[in-house]
Amino acid sequence: MPIVITPIFVGLFVIAQVPLTWIVGMRRYHTGIRFFGGDDDILLRRMRAHGNYTETVPITLLAMACAELLGMPSAALWAGGALLVAGRIAHAVEMLRTGWGIGRSGGMILTFLAMVEFGAWSLWRSLFPS
Repeated sequence: MPIVITPIFVGLFVIAQVPLTWIVGMRRYHTGIRFFGGDDDILLRRMRAHGNYTETVPITLLAMACAELLGMPSAALWAGGALLVAGRIAHAVEMLRTGWGIGRSGGMILTFLAMVEFGAWSLWRSLFPS
């Protein structure tokens, strides 16, 4: 069974990684801070928005690919992908705006829901194939 839905989300998230990486680099350029975050709160928020993205998105996409390979229904794949997109947008916007708020925690909840959906399906179908 070919994977057709997951690559759409992979492409979307790879492209979204570019501006997150870029804004960290631009802040480093403007502040002259080469390593870590210095005492610059804006740089720290940008670094954590980027870092959290790179900590959560790849593993979720891997779980999504496994779930698709193991026959997860298309509607569930699209729903989980939408949860991940909404979660990552909410988290990044809040991190870049203020650093703390409902967008940050809500974004993580949506991200976790996608992770659990894909991970649970993959585990269940691997342990109990039909």
